[in-house]
Amino acid sequence: MHPILVETNLPQDGNAADLKRVRSILINLAESPLGWLKARGLVSDRQYAAGELLRRDYEIANLGPHVTMQWDAGPISAAGRAAANPGASTITQISAKQRFLSAVDAAGPGLSEILWRVVCAGESMPIAEKGLGWPTRSGRLVLTLALDRVADFYCVR
Repeated sequence: MHPILVETNLPQDGNAADLKRVRSILINLAESPLGWLKARGLVSDRQYAAGELLRRDYEIANLGPHVTMQWDAGPISAAGRAAANPGASTITQISAKQRFLSAVDAAGPGLSEILWRVVCAGESMPIAEKGLGWPTRSGRLVLTLALDRVADFYCVR
């Protein structure tokens, strides 16, 4: 994965002294929230691997929202223009969806929401905490518990 670095200005709080100097930070747009947590040592290698397996199954199952038209296989016509094996991707997607749903069930109620928000939807931890109505800095602990259960499901060592 190649980094996509973007420099962005930090919001100013309106003090006269702060308005004269502008602070900026460098953000890697290619880095996921789970990758960000791993890079700072806030989740273990095992938890990261489990999260990536869960995200992979989520992506393969094509469970994310569709923004545009799907350009998969076209309809079968008399001219024989169709996908080479239209059932192959469907079987793969069904298997991935079953693994994803089983992994989320293994995480358990109360843990699956933060797991989905951060790992699959790519929400940052503060946004996920706010969306769930949780106190600040409480989400990481719950996320690590959920990732441990998912790691057990995927047999990640």
